[in-house]
Amino acid sequence: MGFISLDCGLHPSEASPYIEPDTGLWFSSDSDFIQSGKIGRIDASLPKTLKSYVTLRYFPEGIRNCYNLSVKQGTNYLMRVTALNITPKFDLYVGPNFWVTIELEKRISGQSEEIIYIPRSNSLDLCLVKTGTTTPMITSVELRPLANNLYITESGSLKGFKRYYLTSSDTILSYPNDVNDRIWEPKFDPEWKHIFTTLEANNSNGFLVPQNVLKTAAIPTNATARFNITEELDFPDDEIYLYLHFSEVQSLQINESGEFDIFWNGQQFDKTISPIYLRTTTIKSTTPVTCKGGVCNLELIRTKNSTLPPLLNAIELYAVVKFHQLETNENDGKLTTPERFHICIHTFI
Repeated sequence: MGFISLDCGLHPSEASPYIEPDTGLWFSSDSDFIQSGKIGRIDASLPKTLKSYVTLRYFPEGIRNCYNLSVKQGTNYLMRVTALNITPKFDLYVGPNFWVTIELEKRISGQSEEIIYIPRSNSLDLCLVKTGTTTPMITSVELRPLANNLYITESGSLKGFKRYYLTSSDTILSYPNDVNDRIWEPKFDPEWKHIFTTLEANNSNGFLVPQNVLKTAAIPTNATARFNITEELDFPDDEIYLYLHFSEVQSLQINESGEFDIFWNGQQFDKTISPIYLRTTTIKSTTPVTCKGGVCNLELIRTKNSTLPPLLNAIELYAVVKFHQLETNENDGKLTTPERFHICIHTFI
């Protein structure tokens, strides 16, 4: 499997490693991956849904404190970093490159960010950098290897923006539902109708979308209406890569057909699609797209030949991030351009 799961601030003598009850994954103390910082516990007023969200490591001394993580050169990873507390504000760096500002005062229950990056050496530094008067802190670090042919860009890294599946349920899905431990938030709109199946779909198209994601979908309540999703970017000028996951959940009659076109901000995004019953189809960007004024609009429009409204099971959106600093390639000691590595800080809002 190759998973690495670190419970930050857990003393090595406190039952390390242990099995996280909700996921069945093994967690260990972070003490072997960083030499600085002090250990503490999450503020008692915050919700702690997982055992790994109880302790933390904080850094009252020094400007820059770094975890040194052992990775496999050239491998695509999903790394999740969880920050839970009340007030800290600090910057997070991947090696020498600024990634994001963590500002927990604005996110009462935590902050989540993602980025996709493939390291060019067998070692990667994840650094917390003090920028003001508050103390940087971290709750957990998780690394998950991914297939190298997924989430490919023309250039740059991919910062996670949204990943959700369309359902009237309020269940958040991760491992073991998702073998790659991606986190899928539920999303539903009053203008949608929830449709579902109890049967499993063929999800072997590489993305391995979880079965519980593919068993549920949304269609417009008005069968002749367009299906719309609108998202507003954090940074209006971001370039976006999107991944749309489809699987027909209803067995169609011989005289029924479901066919529709995909539009992104008014421009046709891809060819006409007709989802196949219990079989996954993923439509993805091959080049980045933009959102005028930072407002992104996805429309699925039923064709004249279709007897059924459009449907969607799930969507992933990523913003392009370009790291300009170079990293060292262990094989030759020379500086090389950065590749892709997947990092995620899980947020609770």
